Amino acid sequence: MARTKGLGLRGLWRDIHLWIGVGLFVLLVPLGLSGTYLVWDDQLEQLVHPARYVVTAGSLAPDAYLDTARQAFAGRAVPAQLRMPEKPGLPVMVIGYASVQAKPGQRPPSLTAWLDPGSGRLLGVADPRRELRGVIHNIHGNMMLAQNGRSLVGWLGVAMLISSLTGLFIWWPRGAFAAVVQGLRWGRSASVFSNLHHMTGFWICVPLAVLSLSGAWIAFPQAMHALTAPWQTAPAMGAKARGADRPGFVAPLPTPNMRANDVLAAALLASDSAPSTHLAQLTLPTGGDKPAWRVQLKGAGPGPVTVKVADGSGKAHVQDAAQATDGPGGGDPFARFMRRLHDGSGYGVAWQIIISIAGLAPTVLGVTGIIIWLNQRRVAARKHN
Repeated sequence: MARTKGLGLRGLWRDIHLWIGVGLFVLLVPLGLSGTYLVWDDQLEQLVHPARYVVTAGSLAPDAYLDTARQAFAGRAVPAQLRMPEKPGLPVMVIGYASVQAKPGQRPPSLTAWLDPGSGRLLGVADPRRELRGVIHNIHGNMMLAQNGRSLVGWLGVAMLISSLTGLFIWWPRGAFAAVVQGLRWGRSASVFSNLHHMTGFWICVPLAVLSLSGAWIAFPQAMHALTAPWQTAPAMGAKARGADRPGFVAPLPTPNMRANDVLAAALLASDSAPSTHLAQLTLPTGGDKPAWRVQLKGAGPGPVTVKVADGSGKAHVQDAAQATDGPGGGDPFARFMRRLHDGSGYGVAWQIIISIAGLAPTVLGVTGIIIWLNQRRVAARKHN
C-alpha cells in the first residue's frame, strides 16, 4: 500500500513538473536567457558601446558633471540622478527624465549621459530603454508588459521554484544510497535527451531554485517583507516607505535652489565622515512640499550612508537603514541580500558563472523535457494501437 502511495505521489509531482515545463516553456526561456545576459551586462555593454568606457582616472565636483549633462540633454530631459563609478574604468552616469507627469506605475521618457570621470567630457547620450540592454531589462523585469508584468515574472519565479523542487523529487532514485550514486551517472537512461535532462536538472537544481526564489522575492517585496520582518534585527522598510502607494513618478526640479557642490559639502559635514568617504550617488530633488536631495556616501564602513539635504535651507540629516531608499532593495537588508544573490553582484565570479549556467538551464531542460514527453506519447500510442 505504501508503495502504491509513493508511486501516486511521484506521478503527481511528475505531472506538475511536466505541465510547468511544457505550459510555461515560451515564457521561462526568455526569462532565463535574459537573466544570463544581465549577469554580465556591464561587460557586454562595454563591447556594444566601447566609446562610453574610454575614461581617465580622477573625479570632479558633481556640478561639473550635471552641467555637462544638462547641455547634452538640450532641454529634452532634466537631470534626476548622478551615479559615480563603482570601480575604476567605468564612466560617470547622469540619468535624466522628461519634465512631464507620468502615469501611475510608469516613468516618463529618459536620457542617460555617460561622462569621463577625470575630465568630465561627454562620452555619449542616449535613451537606454531603447537599446539592447534596456530591452533585455524590460524582458527580465516585466516581460515587456507595462501593466502586471512584474507580477507575472514573480509568479514565473514561483513556478520555476516548484519545477526545481519537483524535478529533484522525480530525479531522486528509489532505494539505498547506492541507487543515488547510480542516478548521478550519465547512463541512467538509454536516451541522450533523458540523460541530459536528468544531469542538467540535478546539478543546476539548487542554483535555479535560489534564482527562482530571489526573483519572486524581488517581484513581491511587500509580501516577502511581511514574512521576514519578525527575524530582522533592524526595522526594514514597509510598503509605504518604498513608494508602493505613490501616485506616480514625480519629475525632478529643473532648477533646484541649491548647487550640487554645496549639497555634497552639507552631506559630508552631517555624516561626520572620514577622509576616505566619497560620493557614490546623488539624487536631485523633485517637486513637492519639502523638496530634498539624497546623497549616498561610501567610505571605509561596511555599507553606504545616505544623507537627506533640504533644498534651499541646506539642513542635512543622516537617514537610518530603514529610511534610505537609494539602491536595490531600499533600506531592507534582506531585500538587498536577495537582489545581490539574484544578479550576482558582490558574490564573486564563481557565483556569477553558476547563475549564468542556471539562466541557460530552462532552455536546455525545456527542450529536452518536451522531447522526452513527445517520445513517451509516441510509445504510449504504439502500445495502445
